[in-house]
Amino acid sequence: MNCQTFKESLKTCGRNDVRDITDTVQETVRRAKVNEGQATIFVPGSTAGVTTVEYESGVVQDLASALERLFPENLRYAHHETAGDDNGFSHIRAAFIGPSLTVPVTGGQLTLGTWQQIVFVDFDSGPRSRTYHIQIMGQ
Repeated sequence: MNCQTFKESLKTCGRNDVRDITDTVQETVRRAKVNEGQATIFVPGSTAGVTTVEYESGVVQDLASALERLFPENLRYAHHETAGDDNGFSHIRAAFIGPSLTVPVTGGQLTLGTWQQIVFVDFDSGPRSRTYHIQIMGQ
């Protein structure tokens, strides 16, 4: 079994900034020359996550609205007091979405649904330079 790890970077705006990374992950599968296996995408850090959605402006807006309803920015978060930060909401949103995603690779292609894209979501309170890792395993 072959295992290769790649590091990617992007600049984000924070506050539920959703970026479609599907093409980058698919290109990484191609570069790894894996025909059958899996791709794992991992976000190091505690204020961003990765998931799948239909990357369409309405869904992106709905996701941001849902996260705001579930974890509003204007609540009192203990993190604000203990760490002196203003981004307690972003830590909770990231924990809810999660830092990783594994997608099967079949025939050298990510096994995604027709309307399913892989997205990186930055929940932090401001712009950031972010990294994420793509680990490809298979043959």
